[in-house]
Amino acid sequence: MAQKDGGTEQGRVKTDDNLGTKAMSGGPTAGGGVVVEVREKKGPLRAAIPTMPFPLAVICLFLNTFIPGLGTFISAFTVLCGARSELISERGVCCVFWLNVAAALIQILTAVIMVGWIMSIFWGMDMVILASCRDQGIPQDV
Repeated sequence: MAQKDGGTEQGRVKTDDNLGTKAMSGGPTAGGGVVVEVREKKGPLRAAIPTMPFPLAVICLFLNTFIPGLGTFISAFTVLCGARSELISERGVCCVFWLNVAAALIQILTAVIMVGWIMSIFWGMDMVILASCRDQGIPQDV
């Protein structure tokens, strides 16, 4: 078992009938080592970040840097235009849209005390990372 940052990341040995959100698959390799796979467990707001085309993600990061929450608000509408998110299959497009709008409002309202501004920049960076993974063909859950 592995645990990091006060329980935010947990690991389990992957078996056929026990697949957790974050799993470590262990199996001996030719060199005698063990192959380990780690998946990050995301909260609903962070899992709702849409995977957009790279140029749009960069624009949202730029907007979030100078006007906290604006890029996140625009990214909410990309969900309605077909952008994918990890949460769409579980909760639906409408719920993911409103979660992104809620994240934008949180960023705007808490920007006065700098928390929202910092959150907004990190949100924009996550958008760019997801977009670059999309363009390179890397799965979102990496």
